Amino acid sequence: MSEIQREKVVIIGSGPAGWTAAIYAARANMEPLVFEGAASRTMIPGGQLMFTTDVENYPGFPEGITGQEMMMAFRAQAERFGTRIVTEDIVQVDFDAEPRRLTASGGTVVEADTVIIATGANAKWLDVPGEEELARGGGGVSVCAVCDGALPFFRDKRLAVVGGGDSAMEEALYLTNFASEVVIIHRRDEFRASPIMADRALSHPKIRVLWDTVVEEVVAAEVGGFKEIGHLRLKNRRTEEESTLEVGGLFVAIGHDPNTAFLGGQIDLKENGYIQVPNPGRTETNVQGVFAAGDCTDDYYRQAVTAAGTGCMAALDAERWLAHRAARTGAVAASG
Repeated sequence: MSEIQREKVVIIGSGPAGWTAAIYAARANMEPLVFEGAASRTMIPGGQLMFTTDVENYPGFPEGITGQEMMMAFRAQAERFGTRIVTEDIVQVDFDAEPRRLTASGGTVVEADTVIIATGANAKWLDVPGEEELARGGGGVSVCAVCDGALPFFRDKRLAVVGGGDSAMEEALYLTNFASEVVIIHRRDEFRASPIMADRALSHPKIRVLWDTVVEEVVAAEVGGFKEIGHLRLKNRRTEEESTLEVGGLFVAIGHDPNTAFLGGQIDLKENGYIQVPNPGRTETNVQGVFAAGDCTDDYYRQAVTAAGTGCMAALDAERWLAHRAARTGAVAASG
């Protein structure tokens, strides 16, 4: 791919939205090219589900499936219908050009009639010792209570939630359905959450709060030859006092960063950096022929099944956009 080549549709991203878009586009003979992304410390091809152990809330898997297995199955299905894949990141776009021009991290330059952006969002981590190892290995660290909280691994245990916004309150309240106790760890002396969400959490009999406290380290325990979370090493920011907290799980709920910086301001974004979709229920962006799907545009649901649904929508929107453009071009040529 050293020469610039023309593509009908280029899909940027390889989570549920990206692969679903690829499956639909490939079956519509659009010959999609997917830039699945390159591995980094906090993100790998396949998206956030690659950091998830058992997925039990995706329809069609009554016994559950691991996030890694699910994404590999999505990828294989896309390849089965002829999807081509490049393991690079798109680092620059030129949406003023016609056709649209994309530059990848390995130097690949592609021109595309349509583009589907499905780059997802990157969960914010605490960046403390032990956290990454126990998140990647299914050892009890998660960034999604709705995804993982109901797993048997977390049931009837003391669980910790780090954060102080609405998302943290929602995670904590959800976990009370399974945990023996939920401890919210917050670095300040008051929540940033809305009053109603904060009141719900503070009044719940299963929830207690450690104020002015930060996690310094996630300490593993050896259980049956495997590493799983054992306790947290904590520090009070006001008193400098250190302590430990035995937990059976840690849920980090300090927000997400949408992977949209590479767009360079060429797509309209919301104030929080997520892609703005002008027409609710559709996937068109403010740029003709450029569509957005999945968590890079969804700052509310952030679920695999909803991401996959919008991936389907984006592929159908791209197909129809190409058909309408072909019809318009044909009409102009005929009139000429």
